[in-house]
Amino acid sequence: MNYKEPLFRPPAEAESLIFQVAYGCPHNCCRFCGMYKYSRYEEREYDEVLGDFKKGARKYLETQRIFLADGDAMILPFEKLKNYLLKLNELFPKLTRVNVYANGSSILAKTREQLCELRRLKLHTLYLGLETGDEELLKLVNKGETAEKMVDAVRISQECGLRCSVMVLLGLGGKNGSEKHALETAAVLNKMQPRLLSALRFVEVPGSKMFTGYETVSEYGAVCELRKMIEHLELAKTVFRANHASNPVPLEGRFPNDKSNLISGLDKLISSGGLNRKGPGQLPFWL
Repeated sequence: MNYKEPLFRPPAEAESLIFQVAYGCPHNCCRFCGMYKYSRYEEREYDEVLGDFKKGARKYLETQRIFLADGDAMILPFEKLKNYLLKLNELFPKLTRVNVYANGSSILAKTREQLCELRRLKLHTLYLGLETGDEELLKLVNKGETAEKMVDAVRISQECGLRCSVMVLLGLGGKNGSEKHALETAAVLNKMQPRLLSALRFVEVPGSKMFTGYETVSEYGAVCELRKMIEHLELAKTVFRANHASNPVPLEGRFPNDKSNLISGLDKLISSGGLNRKGPGQLPFWL
């Protein structure tokens, strides 16, 4: 199949068959993200993508899960996305779900009827980066979305039977904006009620250009921020994970049942004295 680097997928899609229906990210202006900075966004030719589908089906006919890359496959016109799903259903008889990255605006560009139709064709999980519930911070990092519209996008998607996996970035507000970031993100998540929630940590690295006055949050500060965020979450039915390699400590649980255990575990970690208060602590090799 015709893969073009860089190629990214969520950790949960490690066992999925991946097809690139576009290259790069249509927005590609977020200050915190370097994933597609050196890639020009380009939708692939329809017949070329179908050719990849056919090649994949010849080799991986038993496939049950498929991920459509790149950065926001949901932005594709409804008819094109619908036709891709129709073809995948035709070619892969055991297909159970197709998952994609999405943004609030690309979801809201579809009608409820269109979202329901895509779900009927086995579109399943939409991975959406909320990043923060702080509207001012979203502007500072050039997200190109508002928290209010992302809430609408998630709620409408889930009403149509789609599952939303929402990501937030610890440390995005820097030292000065940490508390506001934690509190306003929790408030927005309470409105969203996502089925899946992941917390990753942002650490400024050489080559990134954050907003003026940004100061990287320490390892200790990131854990305190996460603790404050979790304390204010009121989620009725959400699987939570903070087990990305960027996080100081792996966490996993279900809301509301595991909320108190998550908080007590973080309290022990914060009081242990083992967290770096001056710097970001030990980082993954790729950071």
